[in-house]
Amino acid sequence: MLRAFVVVIGLLVAQGAGAQPGTNWPHWRGPEMTGVAVAKNLPATWSATENVAWKLALPEFSGSTPIIWGDRIFLNVGDGTDLYLLCVDRQKGVELWRKPLGSGNVKVRKQNMSSPSPVTDGTRVWVMTGTGILKSFDFTGRELWSRDIQKDYGPFGLNWGYASSPLLVRDRLYVQVLHGMKTDDPSYVLAIDAASGKTLWRVERPTDAVAEAPDSYTTPAILRNGGKEELVITGGDYATGHDPATGAELWRAGGFNPNKDRAYRVVASPIVANGLIYVPSRVKPLIALRVGGRGDITQSHMAWTTDMGPDVPTPAVTDKYIFVLNDRGILWCRDAKTGAEIWGNQRARTGTYSASPVVADGKLYVTSEDGVTTVLEAGPTFKVIAENDLADYTLSSIAVSGSQLFIRTTKFLYCIGK
Repeated sequence: MLRAFVVVIGLLVAQGAGAQPGTNWPHWRGPEMTGVAVAKNLPATWSATENVAWKLALPEFSGSTPIIWGDRIFLNVGDGTDLYLLCVDRQKGVELWRKPLGSGNVKVRKQNMSSPSPVTDGTRVWVMTGTGILKSFDFTGRELWSRDIQKDYGPFGLNWGYASSPLLVRDRLYVQVLHGMKTDDPSYVLAIDAASGKTLWRVERPTDAVAEAPDSYTTPAILRNGGKEELVITGGDYATGHDPATGAELWRAGGFNPNKDRAYRVVASPIVANGLIYVPSRVKPLIALRVGGRGDITQSHMAWTTDMGPDVPTPAVTDKYIFVLNDRGILWCRDAKTGAEIWGNQRARTGTYSASPVVADGKLYVTSEDGVTTVLEAGPTFKVIAENDLADYTLSSIAVSGSQLFIRTTKFLYCIGK
């Protein structure tokens, strides 16, 4: 996942004893939730038949990213009307077990109810579905507990279906439900005990956003500032920081829907790195906020802003650069601290892009919905290294583990590399 600043993103999951850098991908945006992996000797070229260690048949498309710990891979999967958590042997590419997550799987354009990605700490795995089922399993597939969030707190009211992934920080899961298009119920955030599944707190998150603008498909982030942690939530026209112990709101920033557009739902998630909180909206604007504020920080803590932000893909952030990919395959590389454009308005390849970019081994990987991954240099010069076509509908972001890439298409999970 690389920070050398006073404020760093909190480790999202407990690292197991003896875990090697670059081995695990425990969260949909990687070990530090920045879209960056510490990995070496990653492949730059492949096809559906070349440089493929193995591929595993899958029942249908999903935006959920594979999660990897050691020799186990976990996948949230829809199969007809049913939903499952799959555990796959990382070395052999065979299914070890699948556990039911309930029924009610439906498709809503690019969404189905398997969109949220699982999260793991190396001994347990937690998974949320778009139907509101939240479950915990150990690595043998034994169910530890189960929750029905909609049954407990009311129906989800997002226009395109629920898709936020849970955030794990040590012994707690944080789950956001930011909605409004199809409900008058308030948005809220939950803290859940990871061991028992019991709710520790629930706080409402107010917004004056209207119509579809309250809907957020983002995943929370965590930051550390002076030894203290803050939970970062984005959507509903605002970014907010919360006390992880109580859920109390510590700060709020606006300006993410300057024209009060009624359709300004948010998909791309926040990233915390380099003493900044990077907050995408619906393209315009992408705002970087300085950490450490209290109250209304809209003006006081704005570090930089650009109207050349993403819609669906979440940016990847290193200690030097932020790489932004929009839905049309246009890329920008900016100075991560100042926002200064290093290069920009460069097209990876014609097509539509929903998967988020990934940086590893000095390479920038961007994958189109057509299943084409463009590999570029992850540096101050726009340079395409290779294009690799799997010729299959792809929504899921690449996961990185060791010297291999894991790419989920509609038909297969591919393990790319030796």
